Amino acid sequence: MFKSHLQLVEELKQYSSPKAKITRMINTKKIIQVKRGIFVDANDDTYSLNSLSSVIYGPSYISFQSAMSFYGIIPERVKVITCASYNKNKNKEFNTPIGDFYYYYIPTKVFPYAITIKEENGQKFIIASPEKAICDSLYKVRDITTEGELVSLLVEDWRIDFDVMENLNRKSFQLLLPLYERKICNLFGEWLKKRGNYA
Repeated sequence: MFKSHLQLVEELKQYSSPKAKITRMINTKKIIQVKRGIFVDANDDTYSLNSLSSVIYGPSYISFQSAMSFYGIIPERVKVITCASYNKNKNKEFNTPIGDFYYYYIPTKVFPYAITIKEENGQKFIIASPEKAICDSLYKVRDITTEGELVSLLVEDWRIDFDVMENLNRKSFQLLLPLYERKICNLFGEWLKKRGNYA
């Protein structure tokens, strides 16, 4: 579990200089500084990267490849933590000693929809629903204008498991896809209708 700088200072208040003690602990690798003000115990392997993601940069939630992998929509295990954020000027990337965290912006108006709380090693984190993870991912794709290109993206690039996708929530797609105001999202909605999954 992570600790903030204030928490560490409180724990080390018996020392004449808690801040100096924290520096020594970092230098001797007793604690790991994930980013400024956020630490984990070097001997603790129970911290949740998913939970840390919203602490490193927020507001944000797990989405894109990380969420699709979490739900088994794509077969690959994702090495980086991918998150959605909003009201930011650009995408952000944090390369930390414990892992890499990527944050991609999405439209502000879609941010609060279809997110849920999950738990990992007793630590809670916010993650997109399976449907929203797909919608968020589509939003970031450019230059897809035909159904053939879309199917190629889903099958060849993302390697989506269509058996899993068949069981996703149709009404959620109906609600979410128009909010992104992207041609590719409309194209995906039309493709789902043809497959009989989107009445």
